[in-house]
Amino acid sequence: MDRIDAMELAVAAVEEGSLAAAARRFGRSAAAATRAIAQLEEAAGETLLLRSTRGLRLTEAGERHAAVWRDVLARLAEIGPDRAGQVMSGTLVITAPELFGRLKVAPVLESFLDRHPQVQARALLLNRMVDMVGEGVDVAIRLAHLADSSFVAVRLGEVRQVICAAPAYLDAHGAPAEPGELAGYACIGMNPEGNRELWTFRRGAEDERARSVHVRTRLSNTSVGAGLDAALRGGGFIRVLSYQVAEQLATGRLRRVLRRFEPEAIPVHILFRAHPRRWSPVRGFVDHAVPLLRQELMQVAAVVDWLPAGER
Repeated sequence: MDRIDAMELAVAAVEEGSLAAAARRFGRSAAAATRAIAQLEEAAGETLLLRSTRGLRLTEAGERHAAVWRDVLARLAEIGPDRAGQVMSGTLVITAPELFGRLKVAPVLESFLDRHPQVQARALLLNRMVDMVGEGVDVAIRLAHLADSSFVAVRLGEVRQVICAAPAYLDAHGAPAEPGELAGYACIGMNPEGNRELWTFRRGAEDERARSVHVRTRLSNTSVGAGLDAALRGGGFIRVLSYQVAEQLATGRLRRVLRRFEPEAIPVHILFRAHPRRWSPVRGFVDHAVPLLRQELMQVAAVVDWLPAGER
């Protein structure tokens, strides 16, 4: 193990409070993390890290050394692969919500791999919150308001919850003037265990407070794609995220209703661990993905912010 790898594992161990968690961060074994600490302590000639049942803590000497390690890693992060004489290689593990991952993240990941043939990737496209540390994930795309964490979060843009229906359905049945009227219309839901869902709206353009409306769903399933297919065939109103229907809204195959009651926008972030080396797949992918995904979300916003005549 080289000295830089040892520094990264040591800094990660301090941040995570666990050698095992630090090892998972870099796809290494717990024994490798232990050896990294031993290597640094041997070079320093003194104990740097104390381990107990309560976790890890730096000694006074360890505090001084950790400051140097962080500085070295931060400086290396600014060195490009060409100047460092490095070839990007290794494995990248990324997670994203299933549909956003398939529509938006997968093309970006594939273009990144095309540029770096010695990098391998695993994509976990799952509709659940993935434990990045516990499941060894390097990069996550999150569509949510974030809690504080030790991960770096870069905002990519935002999406909105929108209510849509096909023109044929609207022509036949009309559109609700306010959310409470949805009870009188056919709705498509994502709750296969029942025929009712709680849809959240704001009270109006001048009132940002949230209100919840019980909606009776005539059709419920577990697939957004299947729900959209039903809506496109005139099955009723569906509540989806704006990126999921940007194309259909742009082409007029779906129309958006109740816009002034939509809840606040949902931020989209890319999360990753602090201080990835510039030539690592993590740093390389983040640098590659951020401008591309921001552009994608700007295009979605351009579509959903356009309000055709006659849309409520």
